[in-house]
Amino acid sequence: MTTSLSVSLADQGIATGATIRPNLGTAALVEEALMKGEGRLTKDGALLVDTGKFTGRSVKDKFVVRDAVTEDTINWGAINQPMSQEHWNTLKADFLAAVKDQGELYVADLFGGSQPEYRVNVRVITQMAWHNLFIRTLLVRPSADELASFAPEYTIINLPSFKADPARHGCRSDTVIAVHFSEKLILIGNTEYSGEMKKGVFGLLNFLLPAQGVMPMHCSANIGPDGKSAIFFGLSGTGKTTLSADASRTLIGDDEHGWSDQAIFNFEGGCYAKMINLSAEGEPEIYATTKMFGTILENVTMDPDTRVLDFTDDSKTENTRGAYPIEFIPNTSEKNLGPPPSNVILLTADAFGVLPPIARLTPEQAMYHFLSGYTAKVAGTEIGVTEPTATFSTCFGAAFMPRHPSVYGNLLKKRIADGGAQCWLVNTGWSGGKASEPGIKRMPIKATRALLNAALDGSLNDVEFRKDPNFGFEVPVAVPGVDANLLDPRAAWADGEEYDRTAQDLVRKFVDNFEQFAAHVDESVRQAAPQAA
Repeated sequence: MTTSLSVSLADQGIATGATIRPNLGTAALVEEALMKGEGRLTKDGALLVDTGKFTGRSVKDKFVVRDAVTEDTINWGAINQPMSQEHWNTLKADFLAAVKDQGELYVADLFGGSQPEYRVNVRVITQMAWHNLFIRTLLVRPSADELASFAPEYTIINLPSFKADPARHGCRSDTVIAVHFSEKLILIGNTEYSGEMKKGVFGLLNFLLPAQGVMPMHCSANIGPDGKSAIFFGLSGTGKTTLSADASRTLIGDDEHGWSDQAIFNFEGGCYAKMINLSAEGEPEIYATTKMFGTILENVTMDPDTRVLDFTDDSKTENTRGAYPIEFIPNTSEKNLGPPPSNVILLTADAFGVLPPIARLTPEQAMYHFLSGYTAKVAGTEIGVTEPTATFSTCFGAAFMPRHPSVYGNLLKKRIADGGAQCWLVNTGWSGGKASEPGIKRMPIKATRALLNAALDGSLNDVEFRKDPNFGFEVPVAVPGVDANLLDPRAAWADGEEYDRTAQDLVRKFVDNFEQFAAHVDESVRQAAPQAA
């Protein structure tokens, strides 16, 4: 057994007879994955892997141990499900017994967070070589000097071969993701989906940072030529990655960030992008990464003879993914951080044709819409969906938030107020009617970019605004180069009265959804709600 870890597994109380593969680099891990039959090389040298029956996170199989530390700090419910200390003790003992019997284990010592004052030292122990490559790609990689004195604070053990026992371990199935904040340990069993590790670290930081006054966020971030940064909140399909990947701006990161007194800082050192329908024309920077050695592609279809990829094939899953170091994208921030944001963008894709393409928000309105986390599903995206369907995901990432949503909402409101950031709601959805109606088209990307650029460079603040009668936020009346009918959603509809009915129906959906937060926010935020007729 060999090791060059500054703190051994034995020092952590983890006994094993396995051969330890510590802190291997990209090439070595790719070689290991290929030798073990975990993946194949594509025509251009990326590593293609299959995640088995799990092609996404197993949300219903995630648990948090309930103890004195978490009893009053975790927002218990369907997302943050409790596990007893007794069940955890049994699960941990069985996990460690499984670790003891492994032939080989891969260990990566990494940072969660790019700002040194707020990063955490995370050790990830994996059964599979490509899992180690994945997490090494996604988290922040320490320097050789930092590794020489690295002391793990939090540990993740990922064993796809481990099958949980619901009766014995207090879980739901033979798959389990269990988090013990007091013992600083995350156990992942019976799933090959790599995103469980990534989101495990995100959840960890989402729990730790608010207590330090740092706002953890599911957002992308970039810096303009003027040195001012912007952050982009948004659910899948709203344009979070696309709109932040602007060649004229420097990318800080595409998914997870913290907002401290000094900076916006990326939690990660890599990107985890959706690959479905990827094209060189639509997203050239991301497409280029699929031809680079060191990129990991999950569940993408490949011709077995030519090894050419087919990004349009969703027969395995629509959630095809690519993981690559952030430096694979041109014009990225050297230290993965930038100044506190001057602009906060909340993205939505409204399929009802109600919301304007851009609106200026007060801090209270920003908190309201942040807690709401609204977007919409369109017909055809899921079986049985024939009409636009409103979707609300608290804080634009409810699945990753261990604390009560109001903790994050109040932090955001304070950060905006203290820093003077301007807030905008940007709708990348449909205009002129519901998305399900014939001839109704999505917002032109050219118009969205023009409005967004005007917001980011400050020129939008110089135009005339009107107050939206339904939502109360401010909407520009006229912007050079943008169709005025686009700015006034009601004018874009053929039937204004039908627009009014549809708008009020959406308002009621917002109001009904926000009832769960009303008791946890102050009166000014409650007053920022849209007005039902």
